[in-house]
Amino acid sequence: MLTHTLEHGVLVITVGRDPGIDGRAALSTQMAHLIEAHAPTPVVVDLTDRAASIATVSAVLRAHQLCGRQGVTMSVVTQSARLRRLLENDADTACSRLTLHTRRDAAVAACFTPAA
Repeated sequence: MLTHTLEHGVLVITVGRDPGIDGRAALSTQMAHLIEAHAPTPVVVDLTDRAASIATVSAVLRAHQLCGRQGVTMSVVTQSARLRRLLENDADTACSRLTLHTRRDAAVAACFTPAA
């Protein structure tokens, strides 16, 4: 369901398929373990086209809340305009800003560029 790598000191978590409602909790737990193990490393979550679903959005938003509590920056990469809108509308802005990208390389590079 997911893979991870370190790219230029950034934890990149790739969600390769839709976990479905039944797999949402497992995806959230796997992402949380990776984030906690690599903190305070910035996080980029890369959502493939096969992962585009409401269940994935829910798991990503939970990971965003965890990152916010730990002071870790998090970005999401998705080609889906629908998912970007859902993530943008439902992100918990009280914890930290969720940055959205359409390209993985741009998301990783943005981890090192101060926000304007």
